[in-house]
Amino acid sequence: MDEALLRSLTPGVLAILVRRGADFAAAEDAVQDALVEAVRVWPADPSPSSRLGSSGGDPIRDPKGWLVTVAWRRFLDATRADAARRRREDLVAEEPAPGPAPAVDDTLQLYFLCAHPSLTPSSAVALTLRAVGGLTTRQIAQAYLVPEATMAQRISRAKRTVSGDGVSPARAKPRAWGGFDQPGDVATVLRVLYLVFNEGYSGDVDLAAEAIRLTRQLAAAIDHPEVAGLLALMLLHHARRATRTAPDGSLVPLAEQDRGRWDTASIAEGVEILQAALARDRLGEFQAQAAIAALHADAPTAEETDWVQIVEWYDELTRLTDSPVVRLNRAVAVGEADGPHAGLAALAALDDSLPRHAAVAAYLHERDGDLATAARLYAEAAQKAPNLAERDYLTRQAARLNTGRGR
Repeated sequence: MDEALLRSLTPGVLAILVRRGADFAAAEDAVQDALVEAVRVWPADPSPSSRLGSSGGDPIRDPKGWLVTVAWRRFLDATRADAARRRREDLVAEEPAPGPAPAVDDTLQLYFLCAHPSLTPSSAVALTLRAVGGLTTRQIAQAYLVPEATMAQRISRAKRTVSGDGVSPARAKPRAWGGFDQPGDVATVLRVLYLVFNEGYSGDVDLAAEAIRLTRQLAAAIDHPEVAGLLALMLLHHARRATRTAPDGSLVPLAEQDRGRWDTASIAEGVEILQAALARDRLGEFQAQAAIAALHADAPTAEETDWVQIVEWYDELTRLTDSPVVRLNRAVAVGEADGPHAGLAALAALDDSLPRHAAVAAYLHERDGDLATAARLYAEAAQKAPNLAERDYLTRQAARLNTGRGR
């Protein structure tokens, strides 16, 4: 049984059921049942059609068609248990004839549906991983370090939300996808995928790799420069992953990473994708972020980084987003390009309650030679650190300066 194949087929099977008229929540449950049946049957019997009757299909020749048939029957079985029996009988009578699954791929619409504006970011991420990514509730719960029951409730609420009007599955009608591909929806989908990517790795699921896989899938389905920009950004960041932590788990800052261990193939692919996106002259924030990441990846050493051009890209990014976090990162780049005084001047215009503001201030003050202030700010930043690795790193920086040891 090929788990990767099952996961790749999941969104297409789900989309077919929804297009036939199944309620999203009921369709998702039916698809999960079909996947369980595939795991149970496929390894043991190369022709499960013998267990399903002559109309079951052959998973060897048409695995997607087999899953569609089984999932649709599971959906129909569930509707028979509902009160509206006459409508359920109509659905049984209208069951499409078995045969090869249609070639149309509705995966793109599932992305938009899972990024429904009524969902919270966490719910949208969980639903995307379940419906499009094909992950189990247990895998998603482990990745987010929450109980499986909690994640199950979150996914259940999300499914009810995107199902919309609460109509019984027995009364479902074929639904048009219309409203989910309007301008602006792409940005929501990309934001969800970026949230997945930033979770990194936890449990038995590599969410960064999963986000790259899903973004590749989206890029194949939709021709949009920001989709390409996000894919390039993910590849460029992921290329440095092996060097971000030491063997003991401690954080390794960018300037101290072993660049010889960076994944050059991912960097080359990311740069190529980015260049094609930028050539279309429809700049977006993910393309700008990817351009900054590409400049870091292009520098043979930290000292050879083109900080002047990085500042220019941060200026573009600021115009696109006007984000305080972007302005904070720009202050670091200004400090590298024009000196710590200039960096501190850029930092002074920002609210000191911003996340990591104290860490940036500490770094710039240290470069400016004010070690006492830098040590105090490193200690302050450590107390506000969002994770243990960052807290330990900042604490070590404060201790280094307090004991009189410079860089």
